[in-house]
Amino acid sequence: MSVLVTGGDGYLGWPTALRIANRTDDRVLLVDNFGRRDWVEEVGATSATPVADPEERIAAAGETHGVHNLSFVEGDLTERSFVDELLQVHEPHTVVHTAAQPSAPYSQINGERANFTQHNNMQATRNLVWGLEENGMTDTHLIETTTTGVYGAPEFPIPEGGATMENDGERDDVPFPAMAGSWYHLTKSHDAANLRLGHQQFDIPISDVRTAIVYGTETEETRADDRLKTRFDFDYYFGTVAHRFAAQAVAGYPVTVYGKGEQRKPFVSLEDAVEGLAQLALGDPDDRPDGLTVYNQVTRAISIVEIAETIADVGSEFELDVAVEHFENPRDEDETHKMEIENDRYADLIGGQDQTFEAGVRDIFETLTRYADTIEAHEDRFLPGVLEDETDG
Repeated sequence: MSVLVTGGDGYLGWPTALRIANRTDDRVLLVDNFGRRDWVEEVGATSATPVADPEERIAAAGETHGVHNLSFVEGDLTERSFVDELLQVHEPHTVVHTAAQPSAPYSQINGERANFTQHNNMQATRNLVWGLEENGMTDTHLIETTTTGVYGAPEFPIPEGGATMENDGERDDVPFPAMAGSWYHLTKSHDAANLRLGHQQFDIPISDVRTAIVYGTETEETRADDRLKTRFDFDYYFGTVAHRFAAQAVAGYPVTVYGKGEQRKPFVSLEDAVEGLAQLALGDPDDRPDGLTVYNQVTRAISIVEIAETIADVGSEFELDVAVEHFENPRDEDETHKMEIENDRYADLIGGQDQTFEAGVRDIFETLTRYADTIEAHEDRFLPGVLEDETDG
């Protein structure tokens, strides 16, 4: 029996694999092609935290947590022959699919990056779905992290996955309309549709986990040893807004908010995101919902200005003098948009929010203040630009 975690070298994939391995005797196989490391280097950025190679991480997991069921294989999920071999050799009962090019800004650089992002993300998902079907593994639970970005920013509450359409007195439940705002987010809209079709045609049990903006540096397992740390990107292309603001604070720059900054975005801590994926991966098949289930992997919506003010308040505990400055907003957007998003199914899954945003920011500062030199050496990567664009974990 085995669990396959794709994107196992990534920000979310690595700590998820570590938690799963720490809770089961099943083999846990990490798969990655090191794409995230290459893309970050391509834009001239770096992780604030040192990122150990998979072999060193796996050794540290054994020494620190007594975990000896982790292994790693390098490969590209866009290559169908590799996916087939992976499935045939390891026969996973669960696939946790976190592998993707996750940056909206990266996908917007030019047509070449947009094409690459769409091919990379969608081809990998299709290969997994068809690989399960054509290798006779349709009982395997496929869990994919898509994104809350597929919903856009509607003026009405966002349901957890579906919507109800009414016409001429007739009502029916339909998938929520995709309103993605970038070439990256559109890949996840297509993935959600392909997952739905894969379930309809092949009866594969699927969990579509629509991940919000993830923040944080640590989980219960990673804080035990520096070799277990996950990456922390803080540049414009791959750093999320909370991470960039925290990096600005550590480097001694004001936290820059465009406009009023009262618009709210969906967020989830790294700890709570990892817990949800682990619960899905290790849950009893008889207890999970039948068919395809959508989870809004979000614990709360937070305004940009609240993020900035919380970073300033918590920063003072670390003797950081953090100013919050508002700049004229160059974009046409509603700076007061109050996003409402349902998350009852996900909250039930993880048993409620484990880490508050304030505690998550404290975790970030405890880590980043140790690596201030790295941040200061790359400060040009986060100085005023479009700082409120999101990426996923």
